[in-house]
Amino acid sequence: MAELGEESPARRPGTEAAAGGSADLRSVLVTSVLNLDELDTDLYRGTHHWIPRTQRLFGGQIIGQALVAAAKSVSEKHFAHSLHCYFVRAGDPKVPVLYQVERTRDGRSFSVRSVKAIQHGKPILICQASFHLNQPSPLEHQFTMPTVPPPEDLLTVEELVQRFLSKTDLAETARHGLNKILAEEVPIEIKPVNPPDSLKHFAMEPKKLFWVRARGHIGEGDMKLHCCVAAYVSDYAFLGTALLPYPRHRVQFSASLDHAMWFHNSFRADEWMLYECDSPWAGGSRGLVQGRLWRKDGVLAASCAQEGVLRVKANAESRSKL
Repeated sequence: MAELGEESPARRPGTEAAAGGSADLRSVLVTSVLNLDELDTDLYRGTHHWIPRTQRLFGGQIIGQALVAAAKSVSEKHFAHSLHCYFVRAGDPKVPVLYQVERTRDGRSFSVRSVKAIQHGKPILICQASFHLNQPSPLEHQFTMPTVPPPEDLLTVEELVQRFLSKTDLAETARHGLNKILAEEVPIEIKPVNPPDSLKHFAMEPKKLFWVRARGHIGEGDMKLHCCVAAYVSDYAFLGTALLPYPRHRVQFSASLDHAMWFHNSFRADEWMLYECDSPWAGGSRGLVQGRLWRKDGVLAASCAQEGVLRVKANAESRSKL
């Protein structure tokens, strides 16, 4: 088995990469985002690749890097089965993040690690990760994967944006915002299952489905690394699910408060997985979202949950109708 983040000899033909479309380009999530510098025993440093427009560090990056740091301290036979994180401060994109690992417990079947992500001498994230030796069991069941079109029949976010940009009657403000989306170097690829057919916002159920995978090649064999990539992916566009019923409100401030994830079956994060997201509750300026990552063959790969702050304000058009 390759070490975490190490080049795997296996290659998958036909994998699009973030730049140039070469099938053999390694994912930037492996070569950069999740490739930590070891400073000392159980002490690592992570750098940044993609910075959201909020100019705060992407929560999925911090979660993924924290899981990488934790995974380096357990044996090759132990694989992540769950993580629980609290975001305690906004991340500063101008400086690296230090990851301090505490070896909380090593049992016969389970190992627990505590990780602090630190900037400016203070924690920005506190993470507990648990690792498990695989143990076969007759107790096996799962929900049924939603029936949706395959990713081959759908357009990427970038292709959808280009379609909107080709409209001659597109407002200049909308065109500016779409061009900003195209300029972002997000290291994951998204194909929405039910993309909007216009830029007008309509109230929707707090549910969404999209196919997702890492850009570039990761390869087989290193399940720890695929879990770390999936942890990165799991936070992308997740909290926004709670906003779908409220198109007449704009977000003044949003931030993740906590994030939990459970890994169920083996998967490859550089192959298409269906992300099923829903929000069962919102209130008190908070929203709760839940998610399931499905393999293309219908196997449930992972489950996620997150609560976040959502402070919104009625937009000008809505207020004028009151």
